[in-house]
Formats: sequence, C-alpha cells, structure tokens
Amino acid sequence: MEFIRITSIDDAYFRQMHDLMGRVFPPEEVLAYDLWAEPLKDEGLRVMVAVHEGVVVGATEYRYYPEMGVAMTDFTIIGREGLGVGRFLAEERQNDLFRWVEQSGGRLTGMFAEIYNPYLVEEHAFGGIKPMDPFVRREVLSHLGYRRLDFPYVHPSWELNGEAVSGLDLCFLAYDRSIRELPATLVAQFLQTYYAIQERKPESWYEMIRRLESVGTLQLLPI
Repeated sequence: MEFIRITSIDDAYFRQMHDLMGRVFPPEEVLAYDLWAEPLKDEGLRVMVAVHEGVVVGATEYRYYPEMGVAMTDFTIIGREGLGVGRFLAEERQNDLFRWVEQSGGRLTGMFAEIYNPYLVEEHAFGGIKPMDPFVRREVLSHLGYRRLDFPYVHPSWELNGEAVSGLDLCFLAYDRSIRELPATLVAQFLQTYYAIQERKPESWYEMIRRLESVGTLQLLPI
C-alpha cells in the first residue's frame, strides 16, 4: 500500500477520493469538488490517500497549526475492509506529522478530531462500510488515545449554507497523557481559525464560541 499526497483536483486519485467521500459521508460534511482546488495547494494541509493496486482504498486529511502547537485530523476514510487501511493511515499520518513538526522547528501538544456521536445521531450509514460505523470509529479513536471535550459542539455545514451541524463531539489526543483539561480559549482560537474559511456560520456556532471564551478550562473525558 502507498501513502500518497494529493495536491491538485486534476490528480486521478483525487477524483477517486472525492467519490469515496461522497459514498461514506453525508452531504453537509463534503466540500464541493471544485472548491478543493485552493485548499489542496495549502502547505499547512495534507490530503493523503492509501492506494492499493492503483485504487484509493482510504484517505485522511490533517493540518498543523504551529502558532497553537496543535494539529487537526479533518477526516479518515476506510474504503475497504481486510487490508489494514485504518492502521496504515494512522501510522503514516503520525509519522508524517511528527516529521512536519520537526522540520518546522515547532512543537505539538496534541491533535483535534471531530467524531459522530451515534447515541445522538443514528441515520448515517456511511456507505455500508462497517469500519466507518460511528460506534466502531469512536472505539478506534478511544484506543488511539482521543478523549472528548466536555461541551456541546456544533460546526458550520461544509455545504457552505450557514446551517449548523450537530450530533458530533470534538475530541483531542494529548501526547502528554497527564493532561486532563485544555484551556477553553485555545479551543475557541482553534475553531475560529479552522472555520475562518467559511463566511456563513450559524448563530449557534457564535454562541458556542462566546461560551468557550467565557470559561476557564474544558475537561477531557472518555469517549
């Protein structure tokens, strides 16, 4: 299996990846094909695919924010069972991220990730791919060391229509396992930076940011 970076929408692997995204994610989580052109050129972003015998069987997108010392896993897709795609992506992503941080002379305290809460949202079938089942994905994140941040989370839809998307948890993987909480202002700063590309955001998102800016810390709880 190969771990290949995508930097253009003209890459044949990007077409395969975008089609895979459309099969496993609901529409509000998938950015339109043409709108990927500029983000793929961003040096602060990695869009990587797992390629097996010329076919994209998985993908992951992640980014690093040196000024905050944190990273974000935007998504991880396992497109085929029985190949060890999930472990392959997790290991390759971590190795690449650590090299990225070292080469930039930065630091890294941990990585954010959003995860569906199937106890709140049950209608997503995720293309019928069993490893993408939200119950399975939560257990995988838990095994990797992620914990959920203790606050009600919403995010703006990637359909860019200003609608709120709920039914998810924002989680964090702290590389120092003794960390039990995060400054709420750091979480607010991260979310404002991460979603700055979206001009239209729901009022519930702004209310969430205001609440984060008004409290001290957020507990990291088991998933």
